[in-house]
Amino acid sequence: MTSALILVDLMPRLIALPLAPHSGDEVLTRCCELAESFRASGRPVVLVRVERPNVNEQPPGSDFADGLVQDGDVVVVKRTIGAFYGTGLDEQLRALGVDTVVLAGLVTTMGVESTARAAADHGYQLEFVADAMSGLAADEHEFAVQRTFPRFGEVRKAADYS
Repeated sequence: MTSALILVDLMPRLIALPLAPHSGDEVLTRCCELAESFRASGRPVVLVRVERPNVNEQPPGSDFADGLVQDGDVVVVKRTIGAFYGTGLDEQLRALGVDTVVLAGLVTTMGVESTARAAADHGYQLEFVADAMSGLAADEHEFAVQRTFPRFGEVRKAADYS
C-alpha cells in the first residue's frame, strides 16, 4: 500500500484569507511538516494550485507558498475546483503505485472536498488531516470534518503522521 500526500491550494492569496478554525499560517506549517514526513519516508507529495482559466495574468499570490515545492514533488495546476479533472493526476498517482491519498490544504469545503470526492470516484482510499486544513467559516470546516469526510475515509490529525 502506497500513500501520497495531496496538499491543495497552499497559495499566498488563500493563506492570507480570514480562515477558521485554523489560520492559513497554521495550516501551512502543518502541511510543511506533513510533507517533510512523507518525503523522509519516500512517499509522494503532490502539490496542487489553481489557475483561473481564460485570463492573461493570475492574481498576485497565485503561486505556491515559498519553500513548499521540493525536488521530486508532483506539481499539479488545476483550472477547476478539484485536482483531478483535466490534470493527469490520476495517471501520475497510478504510475507511482498510490492507492491511498492523504488530503490537506485550503479550503476544506472547496478544493479539498472536491479533490476528495474525485479521488473516491477514482477508487482511492482516503485520509483527511483535519488540523492541516481550514475553511472560510469554522462551522463549514467542522461539518465537513465531522459529518462528510468520515463517509469517505479516515479523519486524522497532523500528529498522527509524525
